[in-house]
Amino acid sequence: MMNNSAIVVIVGVLSALYIINPGAGIFEFIPDNIPIIGNLDEATAVILLLASLRHFGIDFGNVFKNKKNN
Repeated sequence: MMNNSAIVVIVGVLSALYIINPGAGIFEFIPDNIPIIGNLDEATAVILLLASLRHFGIDFGNVFKNKKNN
């Protein structure tokens, strides 16, 4: 049986490969030319990748927050 970290690594790697798209658009769950929902598969892959990175302590949640100087 695989532990949680191994599953998170597998999900992270698969989502990164899907975002990199080595098949040049040949393999897509939802074709990009469908209006509105065409990019949902890429958005889901990004969310899964960010979640898997956060599991290992790499959190991009604060990247775009304003830092106020006190």
